[in-house]
Amino acid sequence: MEFCELDVFAKALKVSDKRHLLHHCFQALMDHGVRVSEVLADSYSQHCCVIHAADQAVKDRAIQLGLSLEGFLSDAGWYSDSERVMVACFQLCKLTESFAYWTKCLECCIRLLHSRNLYCRFGEADLCYQEAQYYAQKLSCLRDSINISSLYCEFCSLFFVRSQYDEAYRWSVTALKALSSFLSPKVIVDVLRQASKACVVKREFRRAEMLVTEAVHIAKEAFGMKHPKYSDALLDYSFYLLNVDQIRQSVHVYQAALDVRQSVFGGNNIHVAVAHEDLAYALYVHEYSSGNFNDAREHAEKAIQIMTKILPADHLLMASSKRVKALILEEIAIDSHNKETEARLLQEALDLHLVALALAKKAFGEENVQTAKHYGNLGRLYQSMHRYNVSAPLNTSN
Repeated sequence: MEFCELDVFAKALKVSDKRHLLHHCFQALMDHGVRVSEVLADSYSQHCCVIHAADQAVKDRAIQLGLSLEGFLSDAGWYSDSERVMVACFQLCKLTESFAYWTKCLECCIRLLHSRNLYCRFGEADLCYQEAQYYAQKLSCLRDSINISSLYCEFCSLFFVRSQYDEAYRWSVTALKALSSFLSPKVIVDVLRQASKACVVKREFRRAEMLVTEAVHIAKEAFGMKHPKYSDALLDYSFYLLNVDQIRQSVHVYQAALDVRQSVFGGNNIHVAVAHEDLAYALYVHEYSSGNFNDAREHAEKAIQIMTKILPADHLLMASSKRVKALILEEIAIDSHNKETEARLLQEALDLHLVALALAKKAFGEENVQTAKHYGNLGRLYQSMHRYNVSAPLNTSN
């Protein structure tokens, strides 16, 4: 339980070459119901309040600890707690008006955007988007020495997860132009793979392939094949492969990414859940002609099982997993020779689709690609259920 003590954990964070072991220990505690991430975030926030009026050296040490702690929590997938750490750190940075602290403020904005984008906190991400632009403008004269490429990468990510693909593509181009040799391999890999995804949805496949294969190569060389950053690159490479109809290879690479994430994190972790979901969908596409959806169903159910344990019931990340499982169940039902089994599976698929649609509408509204996708899936399901009077308006309105 010493990991729950901020001072003890701060010392553990300094041992950077054993980070994978720290992830193992941390995840084991989380799986056993010890909310280490929450306790550490609370402790850090309280510490920042206590030292609000302390000497600058004390605040500087707290800022450095905040950046280190947030980085670990974010890498481990505990985005809500990493966000709380960064909010407290950001407040400390704002207390001093100087170029040095404006740079720290910008770094806080980049990290807040990262957590909020991945945790689907779009309203808060919008506010951070505005603040980040404010600090970037203040630091415009120092553009060669600030992490502007990461900022543009997070702008791209924000618009991508909201399915605003034209804006995402525009920011990806800007991020690529801002890349420079002094940036860390982590930043370069993230920019390349995010830009690749933006190219995929714009159907610029040749450029997408070039970017993502380079991301995989750099991640492999810089971090090794058992590192989470390598698995990140593999997932985006799989996304590219899936979209250019290299389905078999996509499944293979998705499985490799899942293996890495399970070896690093294991347990009930959002990174593992997302990898299960991605593999489930790839298997669903791959086995569409054979009708053997057992593996796809298993991975979809595993993703939902993990997410149910660690996310609120109405969290947007649940929508995609429920949608994937619903698609799989529909195909299993259609191939079933038992009418009762078919009816039961189709009803379960309907329930999943309706929940997913409600979550998407709450997050994006009606006029969004993701919402339209859910409507389309629902319309097709109603056709499978022979409820044509319901399916027709759903399909024609989207």
